[in-house]
Amino acid sequence: MTEDNEDFLDEEFLDTNNSVDIDDENKGLYEHLNITVDGNQEPLRIDKFLFNFRQNSSRNKISQTCRAGNVVVNGNPVKQNYRVKPGDQISVLLTHPPRENFIVPQDIPINIVYEDDDLVVVDKEPGMVVHPGFGNWDKTLVNALAFHFQKNGQKSDLDRVGLVHRIDKDTSGLLVIAKNEYALSFLAKQFFDRKTKRLYWAFVWGNVKDDEGTITGHIGRHPKNRMQMYTYVDGSQGKHAVTHYKVLERFKYMTWVECKLETGRTHQIRAHFKHIGHTLFNDERYEGNIALRGVNLPKYKHFIKNVFDVLPRHALHAHTLGFIHPTSKTELYFESPMPQDMADAVKKWRNYLEN
Repeated sequence: MTEDNEDFLDEEFLDTNNSVDIDDENKGLYEHLNITVDGNQEPLRIDKFLFNFRQNSSRNKISQTCRAGNVVVNGNPVKQNYRVKPGDQISVLLTHPPRENFIVPQDIPINIVYEDDDLVVVDKEPGMVVHPGFGNWDKTLVNALAFHFQKNGQKSDLDRVGLVHRIDKDTSGLLVIAKNEYALSFLAKQFFDRKTKRLYWAFVWGNVKDDEGTITGHIGRHPKNRMQMYTYVDGSQGKHAVTHYKVLERFKYMTWVECKLETGRTHQIRAHFKHIGHTLFNDERYEGNIALRGVNLPKYKHFIKNVFDVLPRHALHAHTLGFIHPTSKTELYFESPMPQDMADAVKKWRNYLEN
């Protein structure tokens, strides 16, 4: 997942993230079942109960879905041993849309940097949601790709194949999308085996102490703020996550860092850097949209406001993407230049420090 798994993959009845928050921009969960338990229902384990409605799926996958937190009863996630009661409202939320939901092609400009019969590589603009989901049913990257494929007489079942990984709505940069099942499986294995070459650029608050470093800590849902992910250093919750970073430029009160993800967890860069006291610049969800470092002077506060104006989103960019092609078995490598809003922010910081 998965920010940036911040990557994650879709499987039937299995989502590898720990959350059921349907407004999480990185998840895009879809309701596959909505059941009100009959008044005469005897107490029954929910995995057995759901098997009656999804007999094309195994009990094991249903249990996995429960453990992932994607089975919700009366608004709360439950485990597989929960016993249903009369009147319970049960929802099953998955990362892909139901088969009867189809992607509507929409003529939306996208920057395609590479395409062949197996895959397409896109340099995503900030502000574009990757996949339709709750609150964002259209105008997504997938809707734009559906139009592109249709216009060129190509077929791609974007409901079931396509996204090998995702990045957040306000994260810019490179994504690879598979056009067929074989390409999806081949590319997904590379992401799972951590054999892809990906680097992210981020601006973080403060002057990062070391020129290079590694942040290690399990990432799971924040215990109080369900909109955030949280770093559990003791490993008591969440999933193992490792982020390597290198400082590229220092701006006294802000640092430009390059990040290499050893794992791909939801909001991994955002959560890890907040944990070490260097929240992403202008990251509203993680309270980075106020002046967290600097001086308490009107001139400085006005300067920060001006930088926020030219960079009105969290400062994170998927800079590189490299992988082995599923058919040719050759290595493909792509670099995305710094987007204009981040470049404008750098220019303002340099001018501020010089003056």
